[in-house]
Amino acid sequence: MHCTCHPIIFARLGLWQEDIDSNLASVAASRNASITHMGDEGHQYHAMEFLMYAYLQSGHETEAQKLIQEVRSLPKMKSMYGVDTDPQVFALLSYSASYVLELHQWRNAANLPFTPGTEFGDDTITYLVRAIGAARSGDAAEARRNVAEIESIYGQVVAKKLPFVDWVDQERKEAEAWRNHAEGKDDQALSLLRGIADKQKIGVFGATGDLPAREMLADMLLDMKLPEQALREYEAELKIDPGRFDSLYGAGRASELTNQPSKATAYYQQVLKICAGGASTRPELRYVQDFVSTVAKQN
Repeated sequence: MHCTCHPIIFARLGLWQEDIDSNLASVAASRNASITHMGDEGHQYHAMEFLMYAYLQSGHETEAQKLIQEVRSLPKMKSMYGVDTDPQVFALLSYSASYVLELHQWRNAANLPFTPGTEFGDDTITYLVRAIGAARSGDAAEARRNVAEIESIYGQVVAKKLPFVDWVDQERKEAEAWRNHAEGKDDQALSLLRGIADKQKIGVFGATGDLPAREMLADMLLDMKLPEQALREYEAELKIDPGRFDSLYGAGRASELTNQPSKATAYYQQVLKICAGGASTRPELRYVQDFVSTVAKQN
């Protein structure tokens, strides 16, 4: 059996084009395995997870959408992990969640549809995304409703002593943090996210619907008009997750708001560099382009 592994180092270093090329090759190798009946075609889902993540960091939203549609059309196949769960269902769930979160489409996040056929517990991701989207759209009541759903799932997981209790607990706390922020309970919100962030010693890779807690903490601080604190958190996140669009853009905005235009320009230039190969229409990217262009004209 041949290996369809991809070098995770590209994701760790934020080398998105190399990451994309590597994982496209891995997907092709897995599909060749299907044709030759070598039995490891399920590995393509692992590669596609990293491919989706790289697309969303580098301004390739069109390719990300095409990948989601491609997954919908794939034939049934066994999971690469040899378990009975349907890799297609979880991929559709997690890729759709990542898409709206990474692109800051908060209204779409608040109304993210549920994916048919999920395993018990997996809908936690959808409820979390909906809670974040509602909170960031200013709808505290809807955020509360989604947090309550996660708390219900958490209670069942604890009662059944299922092995993924810690994961559901983290998702629950993240959702509660954003609900608290929407309700103006910022001390509680920051405390919850900081507790999670301090435990995350490595970056969050893949398209599993998860965002780095420290980045969310920074986003929240920026929203609270505390740019100095936000900048520290963005920069801490970039040390373990270099090349993340949101952290680079956030660090640029925080630098602007603390009257450090040269630092803001440096971060924004990194954003332009990682998105140079894409055709993104993200409003954040247009803002970055305008800022850098204005600074260049002034100099």
